[in-house]
Amino acid sequence: MHKCGWMMAAGLLLIAAVPRNDARAQAAPTQTPAQPKSATGTTPAHKPAATSPYDRALLRPALLTAKAPATYQVKFTTTKGDFVITVTRAWAPLGADRFYNLVRHHFYDNTHFFRVLKGFVVQWGISAYPPVTAAWEHAPIKDDPVVQSNLRAYITYAMSGPNTRTTQVFINLVDNKRLDGMGFSPFGQITEGMDIVESLYTGYGEGAPEGQGPEQNKIERLGKPYLDKGFDKLDWIKTTMLILPPGAAPAKAPSAANATPTPAPQKP
Repeated sequence: MHKCGWMMAAGLLLIAAVPRNDARAQAAPTQTPAQPKSATGTTPAHKPAATSPYDRALLRPALLTAKAPATYQVKFTTTKGDFVITVTRAWAPLGADRFYNLVRHHFYDNTHFFRVLKGFVVQWGISAYPPVTAAWEHAPIKDDPVVQSNLRAYITYAMSGPNTRTTQVFINLVDNKRLDGMGFSPFGQITEGMDIVESLYTGYGEGAPEGQGPEQNKIERLGKPYLDKGFDKLDWIKTTMLILPPGAAPAKAPSAANATPTPAPQKP
């Protein structure tokens, strides 16, 4: 599920998520859209079974295709504090639905911010658990049209080419409008705690071999222990909480019989 950046942005080679042999990048917003109404209903989503460190539903991506509400929020509790992302489905429906399903099943819990580049992006989205990472490696979603610009505080999927979005995402730390023309489609924005995002540890820089940061393929193969041992200064996500707008009930995932097969990944 490696994803490295495949373009130059402000003099930086975008090396977004690097799935096994490619790479991905991140983005932010253009015009500030109206803020979604504050959500009041909260749900802890699906808690992992006591016998497993993760929700085993994550091993079956093809079944996790519930439709997201028109707007929803996700609270991230990290080693530096909390921040909230507000997602607007109309901006990028496929991306918003994927994020919704990942959060409902706590995919991002215990994951590290493995690529934090000051003045550019904060990237994360490789599971702490190798079996989960492997399950999503070949579960891409199709691209959404770019409706919002990659401005500061907007969240976007990392990708390695057309129709390669899986689980890696990034938050734009500055206006990265040049990513718009490359197909990076924001699906939400930070509405609380941008100061927390900007305080995440940046000391390792770009991932190896360009910088001193971790290698994405090793994160995928070895999981959280690799980062805990070799990159102990990196910040990480402790827990996530899905916050639904008033009157919105958690969507039901389709049955196995009605599940839509996940399309095969495409080479950039």
